[in-house]
Order: sequence, then C-alpha cells, then structure tokens
Amino acid sequence: MFRLIGTLIKVVLGVAFVAALGILIINVVMVSSTEDRILTPVKAATVDFEADCIIVLGCSVKPDGTPSDMLRDRVEKGVELYFLGVAPKLLMSGDNSDVHYNEVACMKELAIDLGVPSEDIFTDHAGLSTYETMYRAREIFGVHKAFIVTQNYHLYRSLFIAKAFEEGKQA
Repeated sequence: MFRLIGTLIKVVLGVAFVAALGILIINVVMVSSTEDRILTPVKAATVDFEADCIIVLGCSVKPDGTPSDMLRDRVEKGVELYFLGVAPKLLMSGDNSDVHYNEVACMKELAIDLGVPSEDIFTDHAGLSTYETMYRAREIFGVHKAFIVTQNYHLYRSLFIAKAFEEGKQA
C-alpha cells in the first residue's frame, strides 16, 4: 500500500514539474520575443512608426463606476501618448458585458476629462480578453499598427498576441 502511495506521489510530482517547466519555457519565449517592443512614452514618440491608434486595455471599474487605480493608470498613459503625437486616435477596449458594468464608458469619460476630443476616441465594448481585443482591433476596427497600453505584468502577453496577429499566426 505504501509503495503505491509513494509511486503516486512521484507521478504527481513529476507531472507538476513538467507542467511548471512548460510554463517557464512559454514565459521565457514570450518575454524574449517581445521585450524589444516595450517602449517608454518618450521613446514611443520618437520612433519612426505610423500607428493607427493607441489601444488602451481595460481593467476593473469600481462599484460606483469610477476607474480602479490600474485602469486610471492605463488611461492616463494612453492619453499621455496621444498628446505626445504617437497616434491620432485612442481605442478603449474593455468589458461591457453587463448593463451595470462598463469599463469603456469609464475609460472614454476619463480620457475626455483629460482633454482628448471625443471624436478621437473609439470604444470596443466587446474586449473581454486580450485576444478578443487584438482580434477585434484588426478585424473590426481595421488597426494594423498600434501602441498597446497596459501594466508591465500584462504587456508581454499582450504584445505576444498582437505580434501573432501581425504575422498572421492567430488562431
């Protein structure tokens, strides 16, 4: 009986090790293939790259409808890029799957409060995931070149997905 339990523990640990190794390898590939695309706002303003827009990825909204700190940070960074002349339009993408929850309306309102003209802000109310946002940016909004705004922890995955669409490798 103890031999069976010992074998089972070894198998479970072996599977966990292989899974962890797989995740580590995927992360290393994702980071190494996108890290050269991460720019500061000042650097973004100086690159020779004609972007269609700045995609600002959604994040949570507080119960009172105001932006979370992370969402506020993303919108402010997108607006900063807009005023640096990085791109002529903002594409706000986020969750609006419930009548009482609307990330993109909150994002647009904040950007307007920060001085961006309403006509320069497009909203994607069906950006429920990074993949859907990148897909819809390309297929629905006709975006071929863009700057993406999100937090650092999320940026590598966002750029990896965007790069796959750019190269025609999307699923």
